[in-house]
Amino acid sequence: MVTLSETVRAQQPSVLADLARLVAIPSVSADPARADQVQATAAAVVQLLTDLGCPDVRQVQAGGGHPAVIARFPAPAGQPTVCLYAHHDVQPEGDPSLWSSDPFEATVRGDRLFGRGTADDKGGLAVHLAALRAFDGRPPVGVTLFLEGEEEVGSPTLAQLLAENREQLAADVFVIADSANWEVGTPAFTTSLRGLADCVVELRTLDHAVHSGSYGGVVPDALTTLCRLLATLHDEQGNVAVAGLATSTPPDLDYPEDRLRAESGLLDGVQQIGTGTVVERLWCKPAIAVIALDATPVDRASNTLAPVARAKISLRVAPGDDARAATEKLILHLHDHVPYGAQLEVTPGDSGEPSTIDFAGPYAEVARQAFATAWGVPPVFLGQGGSIPMVADFGRAFPAATILVTAVGDPDTRAHGADESLHLGDFAAACVAETLLLQGIADLHRS
Repeated sequence: MVTLSETVRAQQPSVLADLARLVAIPSVSADPARADQVQATAAAVVQLLTDLGCPDVRQVQAGGGHPAVIARFPAPAGQPTVCLYAHHDVQPEGDPSLWSSDPFEATVRGDRLFGRGTADDKGGLAVHLAALRAFDGRPPVGVTLFLEGEEEVGSPTLAQLLAENREQLAADVFVIADSANWEVGTPAFTTSLRGLADCVVELRTLDHAVHSGSYGGVVPDALTTLCRLLATLHDEQGNVAVAGLATSTPPDLDYPEDRLRAESGLLDGVQQIGTGTVVERLWCKPAIAVIALDATPVDRASNTLAPVARAKISLRVAPGDDARAATEKLILHLHDHVPYGAQLEVTPGDSGEPSTIDFAGPYAEVARQAFATAWGVPPVFLGQGGSIPMVADFGRAFPAATILVTAVGDPDTRAHGADESLHLGDFAAACVAETLLLQGIADLHRS
């Protein structure tokens, strides 16, 4: 008798072929010129699910946002419903010359599949398809697929989508396939996520540019003044110096320094910043980075004191904190530390809440066993320094549900960067794990 695991692995070529077709659609939600491509990906997903025999599949939108897809496979009598989440939009490809192959052409090199979205998160979508195909479109539990189209721009209409489609999306278990595994060959469940907030800082010192020789040494220029302000965001060791930001308790997990250096690409001789363990700094403490700067380009520089300079600041908010309150504390710090009495304007941007996910209960135990069986090793429970704000949205909308944050990526995936890739062995294991999870939940209720 053919086992579920054998069925899933036998179907890998067709699933990967469909993933390649999805990767070929440049569904970059941040680019208005590619809105039609986000629409095209949604339509392609609808067709895949229709071909699978889904009796109820449709596109939905809210507030003028990009289209999402909701597909519902009804629950057999007495069985619960599992909602499988992924997103079909992707990050911009950036400079194509930095890629080893066309970013929108899925390319196998060695044991990895390269291309934008192979892991983040069309790979997660493909895992869901693989699990459903293993049951020939008739899963043993109720399954709802929720495939979002604007996660990469912060899910601005997600809360409205959840509110408008609450009955259709309600489930006993949510599987969010959009995180990262511990390493190749070792699966992980994410149990904490930092939140995200950003702001734009504009600093003025003059009402017009002036000659640096005539006034330098007396009149402060805006760019140097802004640099001094930005330097106050960290102490001498690189810890965030904004008062009042929360931290959380780190898990008992070792992240060796040599591994961090290799995975991040930290150059020889460059030191880490901050104090505490690597895990604590990456997952449990706030982090601040200046991610953009508006000033005169070097190739257009002149001996001039700039009257205005701008920067964008990104704040990662620790689990247990509140993103809006953390933003207010950042803004207060900036105003309290502005040098030389310069004029300062701070404009808050997007924000997303951090999350702590309780891995407990019978469904979580079924998931643990399913993933251990599929990979052959027990799963690791970890945090993520990055943000998935919709996890908090799901938690607020469905507080009684079990939320499982799973992954297809690994530390070599390079999500959001050039040469994004998916480890093919881990992808197959993820497909098997989710299939076993659905069957395990069904078996739990039969027993």
